[in-house]
Amino acid sequence: MAELTVLETKLAEVIGLAQAAQGTGEKVSGLLNDNDLRSELDRMQKEAEETERRGTELAENLDGKKTAILDKARETKQEATEMMRTYLGADADGLDGFEFLTMAEAGEVGHWEVLGVLGDKAGKPDVQELVQWATPIQQRHFETARQGSLKLAAEEDPNKEE
Repeated sequence: MAELTVLETKLAEVIGLAQAAQGTGEKVSGLLNDNDLRSELDRMQKEAEETERRGTELAENLDGKKTAILDKARETKQEATEMMRTYLGADADGLDGFEFLTMAEAGEVGHWEVLGVLGDKAGKPDVQELVQWATPIQQRHFETARQGSLKLAAEEDPNKEE
């Protein structure tokens, strides 16, 4: 397998996180009774699919690295999915789901920003173009998850025993 650079590893990670986000959105949607939040999750899943597609397209243009990058992406997806399964056990509800999404989306924003710094330092305009497209979307996803968490928390009885 080809050795990956730091930049290529980070690209793989953002692809893997986009893959994991699709499954996470599906899982969290199933925990909800709120159709507005479900609609937001559906939009976020579609954007994660597009992010995965664009990231994979960029990986395909890196000579001899596509397979190694996509292998690393699958590894990242598996790790993120395992974290989701651990956090969202059998007793999880919609608030738990949105709290997990808030953490996951914050992580994605950070990964994209790191990739941006690396792409800039490496002088890779194709990476920068992808980062400039994806980062505002990830920031919006984070804000959507945060606002969803707050909305669901406001609906909770704080004195209810669990």
